[in-house]
Formats: sequence, C-alpha cells, structure tokens
Amino acid sequence: MKDSYDYDIVVAGGGLSGTVAAAMAAKAGLKVIILDRNDQDNVGRKTISGWICGDAVAGSHIDYITKKLGVSFGKPELDREVDGVYAISPDLSTRFKFDGVGYTLDRPEFETKLLNIALKAGADYKPQFEVDGPLIESNRIVGVYGRDKDKNEIKFHSKVVIDALGVSTVIRRKLPENPYVDRTVDIDDLEYTGRYIYEFELDHSDLSYYDPDNALIHLNNEIAPGGYGWVFPKSGNKINVGLGVQKTSLEIRNKAMGRSDNLQSLIDQYVKWNPVFKNLKLFNKNNNGKGNWSVAVRRQMESLVYEGYLGAGDSMVMPNPISAGGIGPALISGVLAGENAALAVENRDTSIRGMWKYNLEFNDAYGKKTAGMEIFRIYLQSLNNKILNYGMNKFLTTKEASDITLGLVPELSLASKFKFVLKGASNINAFRNLVFVMSKMKEMNAIYENYPKSPDEFISFKNKVKENIEDAKARFRPNPV
Repeated sequence: MKDSYDYDIVVAGGGLSGTVAAAMAAKAGLKVIILDRNDQDNVGRKTISGWICGDAVAGSHIDYITKKLGVSFGKPELDREVDGVYAISPDLSTRFKFDGVGYTLDRPEFETKLLNIALKAGADYKPQFEVDGPLIESNRIVGVYGRDKDKNEIKFHSKVVIDALGVSTVIRRKLPENPYVDRTVDIDDLEYTGRYIYEFELDHSDLSYYDPDNALIHLNNEIAPGGYGWVFPKSGNKINVGLGVQKTSLEIRNKAMGRSDNLQSLIDQYVKWNPVFKNLKLFNKNNNGKGNWSVAVRRQMESLVYEGYLGAGDSMVMPNPISAGGIGPALISGVLAGENAALAVENRDTSIRGMWKYNLEFNDAYGKKTAGMEIFRIYLQSLNNKILNYGMNKFLTTKEASDITLGLVPELSLASKFKFVLKGASNINAFRNLVFVMSKMKEMNAIYENYPKSPDEFISFKNKVKENIEDAKARFRPNPV
C-alpha cells in the first residue's frame, strides 16, 4: 500500500459541508478526495450514536444547493415539510413565528445523497480514515496525515485542504499560530445539545407543546439554561425532541436551585414536561435514535482561510448564534468553499490572498449577520424566565423578533414602549439593555458590511469585532434564574 497520495483538493470530513464542497470542486474538473472516518453506509455520522442534530433546515437553503448542484431533492431525504418555526416564551403565553417553509431531514438519507452527488461528479472517497492533522511546510498547509482502518499511516498531499471535520476539528487546532483563523473556541460559546427521535401517540392537541405543521422552540432558562428546548415534527408520527444548554448557565442554575442536573437529565425532564405525547418509543433506525453533541453559537471565524487551507461548516463555527441551526450555513459554505478552492487551484494561487474571495462571498451570503446575532444571544443568556416572559409579551413584536433572527436590527425606542416598561425597575433596566443590544448589533452589522476586501485590513477589523463581543460579554453575564 502506498503511504502517500497527491490531489488538487483534499476534503477532510464527509458531512454536509464536506460532501457539497467536494461535489463543487469535482464538477470543476479537479482531482478531489473526501476523507471520512465513517464507513460509506454511515457517511457523515458524527459519533457512533448517529447524526446528532435537530435536522431542521430552511427551504431557501435547499433551494440554494439545488441550483448550485443541479440536483433536485425530495423524499426520503426531505422527511417532512414545515410551515415555519415558533419560539415560545417560558410561560407559553407568547409565540413568535420565524422563517418560512422548511424541512426536517432524514439525515442519513440526506448525507448519502450528497455523497452520491460528489461521487458522480468525480470525487474519490476514502472511508474509515481518521485524519490526525495537517501537513505543514514553511507555515503552509500542504495536505493531511492520518490512519486507515488497518492503522496504516498515510499522507495525502494537496494544493488546498478543505477542513470540514466539525467543531472540534484537529486540523484547525493544529494550524500554525496565526492571526487569521482562531485555533480554539471559548467554552461559553458552545451549546451542549442532545436529542431523541421518537415514535409517539398524541394524547391531546396543544400547539404550545406540539405542532404538526411547525417546528417549536421553547425558551426556558430553568429547563434549558442558556439554550432552548425543541420539538420538531417528522413524518409518520415521529418527532425530534431535545435541548441545548450552556455549561456556565447550567452551573449557575444548578447552584441557585440546589440541583445537580446534567444535559441528559434535563433532556429527560423536558420530555416528561411535555404532556401531549404518550407511548413514546425510540425510533432507532441507523442507530440514530438518541445522542449528544456540541454546537458553537458564536460568529463564524473572522477569516475562513489560511495558506493552502479553507474551512467550512462547523469547523468554522458557522451555526446561527441564536438558533444553533448549522445545516444551512454548512450547505452554503460547502458550495462556496468548493468553488473557491477550485478557482484558487486553477489560478495557481492558494495563498490567503489568493483565496480571500471565499471570505467575501460567505460573508455576503450568510456570515455578515452572525456577529450581531451573537450579541443578542449573549443578552438572552443574561435573562431569567420572568424577564423573558415580560419582554416577549411587551417589548418585541413578532416582526421585530423575526428581524433579529435574520440578522436585521429593528428600531426600538423607550418612548414607543414607555407604557409597558414603567411597570417595575427591573423591566425598565431590561428594556434599556435591549435598546443597548440593538445599538451594538447595528454596530456589528456595520463592521461586517465593511468586511476587509483584502488581508491588509484584516487585523484592524478583527480587533473591532472582538472588542465589541467582549464588551457585550462583560455587560451581560449568564443569569438564568
């Protein structure tokens, strides 16, 4: 067996962003390989527990890859269509509807279809390969090394490496020290998530707990401190139900309430809290019925490129900071990473400068709204249930709340809400904080609207971003109860 191979592009990771990136680069006629730690029947699986995810994606993101890949999607990979998403207050009295038509996926089927698209486009695929790190020459990424299923050490040399290994990627963590791509993620910028897929019978109808036509998000800092719970409908009387928590918020909540809960105990309590389901039975197709995972809820890495290196999806911490939804940005970044890696190879310039266009395109397509949303996520984690209930009922309209989840910043004034915020000093303070947050979100959006056109202005840009984020974290500390 050879211990070294040469490719134009190595894609590390066979998940959503990796398979899409490989398909786009292979369509451009380049020699591409996907390295996946799973066997082909389980492509894109996150752990031995399965494809741990809420499985929800906006219809617009499916439309995007349909156009870019030239392939249509339907059953079975698009498991169920939903009309939108409702965010529900802790006391269940206020509901905000977001987004438009979307889908809950059959994730294993969706991953398999994406792999088959990449293979048909001409990409090679090596399953059961564990990537151990990047190959580095003169501070430049020139490939990856790792082990096959028989523990043989193999090197894959390439002109570009696309890192799609996920949030804990070993490639990003082993990059040379550099000012462009952060190698680590702050623990407070992670949500620890877990979920079940159940078959069920409906005991009674209550749209606050289960809606067959919409995905539900329950905001409740006692049930899901620093995060939220979700109930997403799937086909055939099945549901995807789970929650995410922030470690610091959970510790504060446990201490204040005299509890010792962990993620798993909170998930099980959340399932029991819901009164509308009976005769729940684990739906364990593909061993995907339950599991836990970590999701980043911060802005994407300020730069997505380094010398000979691009990152996509969770490896670049791209999930939405408010909703933790990562499927959409993974698909978008996969397309753009594949296109830009191919272009850089064709132009014979795979330097940071030669691949900078990827930063600009992803920022324009998705990224420029995430830093503002991170500010709002930090603010949300500083609110207890009482303020959440009052604020959702009095401070924000559905339109204003929807704008925030789209990265837009509604106009809020103390005068327009004056009659509501006079009912207690805590409410006045909370609203003033909300107005401050809106101003900070505007500031962040303005910074990202002027994303540096070249690496020359990057350091100044990154310093401004981090300064604003740190200011928000200093003002709004987790305070779930």
